[in-house]
Amino acid sequence: MTEPRTAVPSRSRPGVVLDSVRTVAPGLLIAMAIQTIVFQPYTIPTSSMEPGLVTGDYVVTSKFPYGWSRASLPFDPPLFSGRLFGRDPQRGDVVLFRLPRDRQQVWVKRLIGLPGDRVQVLTGQVFVNGRAVPRAALGRVQDHDSPARQVQLVRETLPDGRNWLTYDGGPGSPGDDTEIFAVPAGHYLMMGDNRDNSLDGRFPRDVGVGLLAAENLVGRAELVVASWEPGASLFKPWTWFDLQAGRFFRRVR
Repeated sequence: MTEPRTAVPSRSRPGVVLDSVRTVAPGLLIAMAIQTIVFQPYTIPTSSMEPGLVTGDYVVTSKFPYGWSRASLPFDPPLFSGRLFGRDPQRGDVVLFRLPRDRQQVWVKRLIGLPGDRVQVLTGQVFVNGRAVPRAALGRVQDHDSPARQVQLVRETLPDGRNWLTYDGGPGSPGDDTEIFAVPAGHYLMMGDNRDNSLDGRFPRDVGVGLLAAENLVGRAELVVASWEPGASLFKPWTWFDLQAGRFFRRVR
């Protein structure tokens, strides 16, 4: 004899939605907290930091090294001024920052000039406080993002041994010879590693960066997680696997 089945009452749609919200909301809050306080991902949109960073690199930025300002928070809310638990960046750091003339834009450059420094570029070589940053030419190579362009690969080395690679497109570029920039307190001078293809601290704010205030700092670039070919987009599913080989989990130098 078959036992009668007990009807299970169906759950109302609002109840299902509420349960879904309760399940998803904590994860979203944790993700937002991590992005707000600790790390933030960023996709490199231009060639100005070649060869270390190329167009399409997906970079993780750490906010802890410099402390937090309104610039560190998503959407740059005007909640406070100055920096909380602020620490000084180091010469040679690859830094993400909010562009002074348009704070909704986040740019990435290398920190060359610290507060109190006097920085100048002569025939493509950087001088800090009258001393040249040593350069070693490593031969001509193809520009990663523009293979038809030949550039000189150059290694720059600081006195403490920290070093990185730059591109030199040849003499006579607008940023190859500059005035002396006196970096005031609370400011920094930034440059792109692709020296002849970067609007940076060598150029005034209306076209470049100018001298950057500390409160504009977002964080320090730490790691290239992956890299997509130029033209790939979240909104183009057929491009999701257009990855650039050899650019996975590379430490930013």
